[in-house]
Amino acid sequence: QVQLVESGGGLVQAGGSLRLSCAASGSIFRVNVMGWYRQAPGKQRELVAAITSGGITNYADSVKGRFTISRDNAKNTVYLQMNSLKPEDTAVYYCNGDVIATWGSGAYWGQGTQVTVSS
Repeated sequence: QVQLVESGGGLVQAGGSLRLSCAASGSIFRVNVMGWYRQAPGKQRELVAAITSGGITNYADSVKGRFTISRDNAKNTVYLQMNSLKPEDTAVYYCNGDVIATWGSGAYWGQGTQVTVSS
């Protein structure tokens, strides 16, 4: 069984910073792409940032220059450093991982962590 557990969300004022973490655990052989998605009320879930096991990154245009994704492959953990936060960044943030487990492979999601940016 594989689990992705997020932490680090919360309430912050506009212009502030937060750091999200997501750790994958279980019978994992390797995690390929790991990413962060977000879903605001009434909107579809969207990709925020993703990173390959080799460190290649991809960002949504709306967060470029403000957010930084990184990972620790030894810990199967991905991070999202969010700076210069805006009220429109308010959403539930979900971690996603493309997991190669000892018994097979699949995409897994975390439970989500709320990020609220006040103006």
